[in-house]
Amino acid sequence: MNIEFSDRLKQLPPYLFAEIDKAKRQAKSEGRDIIDLGIGDPDSPTPQFIIDALSKAAQDGANHHYALDAGLPELRQTIADWSKKRFGITLDPATEIYPLIGSKEGLTHLPLGIINPGDKVLIPDPCYPAYRSSVMFAGGKVVSIELSEENGFLPKLENLKNAKAIFLNYPNNPTAAVVTKDYLKNLIALAKEKGIILISDLAYSEVYYDNEKPLSLLEVKDAKDVVIEFHSLSKTFFMTGWRIGWACGNPKLISAIAKVKANIDSGVFQAIQVAGIEALKNGDKAASDMRTLCQERRDVFIKALKKAGWDVPAPKATFYIWAPIPKKFKNSMEAAKAFLDQANIVATPGLGFGKCGEGYIRMALTVSKERLVEAAKRLKEIL
Repeated sequence: MNIEFSDRLKQLPPYLFAEIDKAKRQAKSEGRDIIDLGIGDPDSPTPQFIIDALSKAAQDGANHHYALDAGLPELRQTIADWSKKRFGITLDPATEIYPLIGSKEGLTHLPLGIINPGDKVLIPDPCYPAYRSSVMFAGGKVVSIELSEENGFLPKLENLKNAKAIFLNYPNNPTAAVVTKDYLKNLIALAKEKGIILISDLAYSEVYYDNEKPLSLLEVKDAKDVVIEFHSLSKTFFMTGWRIGWACGNPKLISAIAKVKANIDSGVFQAIQVAGIEALKNGDKAASDMRTLCQERRDVFIKALKKAGWDVPAPKATFYIWAPIPKKFKNSMEAAKAFLDQANIVATPGLGFGKCGEGYIRMALTVSKERLVEAAKRLKEIL
């Protein structure tokens, strides 16, 4: 029997991080000492107090059944309390918050609830690849919006076309760009004027430096008219494998994602929800320690790269270095290949995030300071 992939699946390019992982595993199987600066998966363990909360909750048989789709009421209230404390925003736990099996899952499922075949959706270029694929799965039409260094890697408002929605991500992956409140005010005013839904991925809201806290779109007056925002515990508390996050904002958009998910999954395992409650209630120090660790790594790596002859900009947020490729390389794919083949370093070519990512390479601060210094020494030999 000849079994073929669906047309929608055939349209998708190879998933960037899966391809990188494949190359990494091949190199490791050859016995090579690989320094992995590719996928943004922190090397630190989840804080013990969160693990303890999970362990205790997992022993309770009440948590072994199907989870409520909308999540535990206490989790939704805790998210509302945390959002008020962190951003000064007020959210209704019953209608404006919805727990997710990681923010990526929610970002991918939302278009199924709001996008009809042929609807135009604005996708930043470069961007996290899941945005494009989610729109394609929903049958929407991807319209790329260029992000350039000259414009601070922000969409030019005057270039925004009429569309059903736009994906936003600040602090940004891969560019590490941040956004000002004035820009957000103008963006939201434009979105309301043109009827564009703003889909905000705020997964890196707590990974920032020098006490310059990133903003939520929901801090802007009347933003709930057009905004749905996605949050994650993955980066803040080193919980990437746990898969827990949430969506918040416009009640109609929340109800759309809730209806989609009701037909796809059965909610977040309740023991993990309990652990999430503990993280949000008592995780301020853990989040601060995470930022200190990332900033120390950032500063050490930037200094070591400069010493190696590669002067790259220091990010204001996220744990990514978004660097123009060294001049000796023709493109980002060639640079990434040389990094792996000649220096045993895994890095992500900018082209993998979109055509406007060409000319850059992304490196994640997800290894120790010692390994980052070693990486810079290796790169010095090939730059």
